[in-house]
Amino acid sequence: MDDTDTLIALVSSLLPEPHTNDTIIDALVQSNGDVESAARYLQSDVGSSKKRKGVDLETWLKPPSKKAKKPESQTSSSSAHVTPEPVDISPSKHKKPPSSSSSKPTDLMAILRPPPSPRKDPPRFPPMTLSTPELVAQHTPCTLHLSVLPPDLACRLFYTMKDASREWKRNTWWLFDRVVESPHLTSFFTRRTDGLDNDESWHEAAQFWYNGRPNGAPAPFPLEMEEACKIIESVLNDEMRKRKRYKREWGGTPDGDPLWRANVAASNCYQGGKESVGFHSDQLTYLGPYPTIASLSLGTRRNFSLREVVPTDQTGMRKAQTFNIPLPHNSLTIMHASCQERFKHSIPPQNAIDLFRPTFPRTPNGTAEPSNCRINITFRFYRPDFRPKSIPRCKCGVPMALRPDMKNRNEEETDRYWWSCYAGAQNDGKGCKYWKVMNMKGEGRGPCVGDLNTSRTDENPEAA
Repeated sequence: MDDTDTLIALVSSLLPEPHTNDTIIDALVQSNGDVESAARYLQSDVGSSKKRKGVDLETWLKPPSKKAKKPESQTSSSSAHVTPEPVDISPSKHKKPPSSSSSKPTDLMAILRPPPSPRKDPPRFPPMTLSTPELVAQHTPCTLHLSVLPPDLACRLFYTMKDASREWKRNTWWLFDRVVESPHLTSFFTRRTDGLDNDESWHEAAQFWYNGRPNGAPAPFPLEMEEACKIIESVLNDEMRKRKRYKREWGGTPDGDPLWRANVAASNCYQGGKESVGFHSDQLTYLGPYPTIASLSLGTRRNFSLREVVPTDQTGMRKAQTFNIPLPHNSLTIMHASCQERFKHSIPPQNAIDLFRPTFPRTPNGTAEPSNCRINITFRFYRPDFRPKSIPRCKCGVPMALRPDMKNRNEEETDRYWWSCYAGAQNDGKGCKYWKVMNMKGEGRGPCVGDLNTSRTDENPEAA
C-alpha cells in the first residue's frame, strides 16, 4: 500500500458513509493533506453536495460551463454542529485551469510532502574579552604577566625602541598578484650567539625573516633589551616547567635546563589606532614545531586578538571564537607551545586609544611626553636543529617556509608540517610551488620532548 492509499484509508475510517476514492482525493487536496480536515470537509454541506459526487479530480479541475449554477446550500441536522475547514471552490479561483488534453496529472505527493528541514549550523559565539590573567589562561594557550619589568627599565626600553623605530621599515610582499605593505613599522634584532653555544652561523636566519629574500645584517640587542630579555627568560622558563610539554617541542639539553633562551627579537611599532596587523600565525621555519614566543608590550594599550582554527572534523559542531586581550604598558604575553598550531593572532585597528604617559621621563629633570605609540617586542628561540644550513631550499634557491597542518590533529597534537616554496613573496608573486612533508628523523632534527621521554622509558621501564 502506497502513501496515497494509506491517506484514503485513514479518511474513510473517519466517515459514517462510504465515498469514492476520487472524492476523498479531492478533499485531501482541499485540506492540504490533513486527514481530519478532509473528513470534516466531506461531511460538510459543500463536501456532501450531489454535484460533487462521482466527479474525478481531472474533471473537477476543468473550468465550469457558463450555464452552471452555484450549488444550493443545504441545512441538515446531521451537519449543523460540524465546523468545516475554510474551503473556497468558486470558479474565480480557477480562471485559467489547464485543459485536460495538455495538462499534466496532478502530483498529490508533491503537495503532501513536508518541506525540507532547515540546516542547523553550529552556534557562533560573540567575541570574548579576557581582561585578567586568569581568563587568558582559562581560554587560550597563553599566559599574561602584568608589570613584568621594573618600571624604570620599561620606560627606558620604550624610549630606546621608539627612537630606533624612525629607521624601521614596512614589510612588502606579493599577495594575490599584487604588492601589499604591512600597516606598521618593523625591524629585527639578534643576539651574538644562539644562546646555547658560540656558533654565529645562525645569523643568516634573520636575513630571510618574513621577506623571502636576503636582507642586511640585523641589529644586535640594545643594552636595555638585553637587560629585559634576561628577566623575561626567567619568567618564561618558570611557566614552562608548570605546563604540558608536546612531543615535537624542543627537548633542550640532556639535563633539561634551561628550557628556553631568546636569541632573536622581532620588533613592531604601531603609531596610532589605525596601524595594525591581520590574523596570522608565525612562521616556524627557524622556530620548529611547538615554539614558545614571549611578546612584550610597551606604550599605549592595544588589543591582542586570538582566534582558533577549528579542526576539519569539528567544523560541524562549533564555530571559531575570537578572544580579545587588552595589553597595557609593561605586560608580557607568553604564547605557549601549540598556540601557533591552533590559533591565529592579530592586532586589530581601534577607533580610539588612550595616550600613554610614561611614569619616568627621558632625563631626570625632563618631562614625560604622552604618546600614541605601541612598541611590541616578540622574543623568540631559534632552535639549533633548525639552523639555516639545515633548511631545505626550493627550486628557486630560496629557503623554504615551514607551515603546520592546522586543520588536522592527531590526539589534539599537530603532527604534520610542510616545507613550501616562499620565493613568491618577492619574485612578482611567482615561485616554483615546490613543497614536501617535513620528516624530523629523516632530516636529523631534535632532540624533541618525545625523543627524550622514549629514551628515559627504554632506560627505566618502570618510569613508563
